[in-house]
Amino acid sequence: MAKYGEGDKRWIVEDRPDGANVHNWHWAETDCLEWSRNLLNGLLSGLTILDGEGNLFVKTKKIEKVEGEAYVNVRKGKIIPGYELNVTVSWEGEAKDGDGGSLLKVDGVVEIPYISDENADENPEIRVSVKDEGPLGKRLKDAMWVKGKPVIEEKVKVYVEAMARGGPCKDELEAKNVSSKSKNDNISSGSSTSYVSQTAKNDVVAEKKEVKKQVKKKEGFKNISLSEKFSCRAKDLYEIMMDENRWKGFTQSNARISKEVNGEISIFDGSVTGKNLELQEGKLIVQKWRFGSWPDGIESTVRLVFDEPEPGVTVVKLTHTDVPEEDRYGNATVVENTERGWRDLIFQRIRAVFGFGI
Repeated sequence: MAKYGEGDKRWIVEDRPDGANVHNWHWAETDCLEWSRNLLNGLLSGLTILDGEGNLFVKTKKIEKVEGEAYVNVRKGKIIPGYELNVTVSWEGEAKDGDGGSLLKVDGVVEIPYISDENADENPEIRVSVKDEGPLGKRLKDAMWVKGKPVIEEKVKVYVEAMARGGPCKDELEAKNVSSKSKNDNISSGSSTSYVSQTAKNDVVAEKKEVKKQVKKKEGFKNISLSEKFSCRAKDLYEIMMDENRWKGFTQSNARISKEVNGEISIFDGSVTGKNLELQEGKLIVQKWRFGSWPDGIESTVRLVFDEPEPGVTVVKLTHTDVPEEDRYGNATVVENTERGWRDLIFQRIRAVFGFGI
């Protein structure tokens, strides 16, 4: 047994003299917040949204703030990005008359309150505001919303894809792989044929074991169980969960929800699709759910049981089964993000929007 404070060397991974994290075996986390600021600033600054159409001129100015966190974890070459960002972009607009004379100049702000890895396959919420709310100011604001929103969504998608590839770690990983290959080649060139042959065999066996291990992990599923209390009647909460217009209201996203068994559902702008399996008004909802970011062919089952232990108090028991541990990109935060989505994006927003908090 080691002395107190010294530790047992059998359990200590000592630093190598060259500082190398061989094969990225150990977790390596890189802070990507400043890198994210720079990339988003380049993507979102100085974008021309309208250049004279309808005598309107609109463009973004610059990034005003990028707050939150962004990081990339790498282990054994596997990239796991994580980010939750609040981004604000300033914009300016001008309305002119038919002769080119200026009628009004305005300044405004575009806010993207939640760019997150858990919603990587969804378009983010975008809010547009303007300092002058007069008729022309509102017209410029509407133009920024209609024409600017899809442009900004595409730019955010570029950032999300860059993070999925490793963000600032991408070049470093590629450089390490090239360096490692070069060193191995030098060692091999000075070794005997039998040694090279045995090393190659060992590498193939190790690689096969690693691939088998990764495949096995991707086949894993977990279940989510939650119990939530609301200050309302059970039938009212049931109706909200089955009403596409109310879904649009509390999620601020598009939704299509059939009220028939075997009818199709699509929520969160199509990021989640599925169908109704069993419906008992005011008592039970059973649905198939599939997220667009999941591997092909994978579906989960959502079961919501509504219980009203006393008038005006409803307890919802959620069981979400067959949730994959990883998405199609290898991100291992699917279960955690799905559970957080139920709490924050569904149950909490229902309480806030409809006043059902306890």
